[in-house]
Amino acid sequence: MAAPPAASAELEAQRENTLAGKSQRSMTCTEQLNEDCAAINPRSVFYMALNLCSSIAIVLVNKWLFNNSNFKFPTLLTMLHFAFTFAGLQVCACLGLFTPKALNLLRVCRLSAAFCGFVVLTNISLQLNSVGFYQVMKVLTTPVIALLELVLYGKVLARPLVAALTLVCTGVAYSSMTDVELNMNGTLVAIAGVLVTSFYQIWVGTEQKDLEANALQLLYYQAPVAALMLVPVIPLLDDMALLREYEVTSSTLGLLVASCSVALFVNLSTFLVIGSTSPLSYNVLGHFKLSLVVVGGFMLFGYAIDMRNVLGMAIVLVGVVWYTHVKLRAQAAAKAMAAAEQESLLRPDSAKV
Repeated sequence: MAAPPAASAELEAQRENTLAGKSQRSMTCTEQLNEDCAAINPRSVFYMALNLCSSIAIVLVNKWLFNNSNFKFPTLLTMLHFAFTFAGLQVCACLGLFTPKALNLLRVCRLSAAFCGFVVLTNISLQLNSVGFYQVMKVLTTPVIALLELVLYGKVLARPLVAALTLVCTGVAYSSMTDVELNMNGTLVAIAGVLVTSFYQIWVGTEQKDLEANALQLLYYQAPVAALMLVPVIPLLDDMALLREYEVTSSTLGLLVASCSVALFVNLSTFLVIGSTSPLSYNVLGHFKLSLVVVGGFMLFGYAIDMRNVLGMAIVLVGVVWYTHVKLRAQAAAKAMAAAEQESLLRPDSAKV
């Protein structure tokens, strides 16, 4: 029995609306892809390649310095990084790459102290732990920041974000249980590093807004203050007797210069990547770096490859990508809503006669 004409017309209209909606969504995705592709230019590709190479190199060079050159002085290395970074930023300022801004020194000191803490603990963690465990512990910074913001500022996360963070923690726990170099001292240092790093990143977000300074302007002040703060700390954390007896070879000197140079490029390229592309591109690049660093640890330092390590890292990456995707979608929706509200305020009121 044939359908009534009215019902048939209604079904046809619904079908057309469905097809139109699919086409509109497809066009939206295509337009977004075209915009992303259009944003990619040779300069952006160069910045991303520089950040990728320098971020991986800083971990592998430092690990090689600690293991093969027996340079067991992470605090001294951190101080050299800060001094070299400040010198490099001074050159960049002279070249006009950024304009230094006068900042409140007392407020910078708190950031510099946290800055020293997280970098020192990061280097010590890299010295005591394997590259794989070192990297997966760094991933824990994201859920710890979320927890601290909940406790300190009352910021509640949406359920998808909580689920993604739970997945990240599960992957970290599963991967670390199979790490052949897991040890109590290294684990405690890594946990302390995660906590200090989390506080530092929260403070950077709040202080940067209050001081109205960009990343390089803040780093320009932080680096020399942090270097000076570390000078009296070096005898407390590094073995001075071993340092006095340490023989600096040409190979060690070359690795030190390479490590300091790469540290500068990591900071510069991070700013350049975010400025020339988007936070999404930088986050995707970060996930790729994480995988390559772990692979590099297996290849260069001879760590035994365990499929449970690989599975744990895969779970971590899925969780981080999921979290980033949900977070950026929420940010995009908030920006769109704010833009719509602003447009409605600027639009003339058509109801008025």
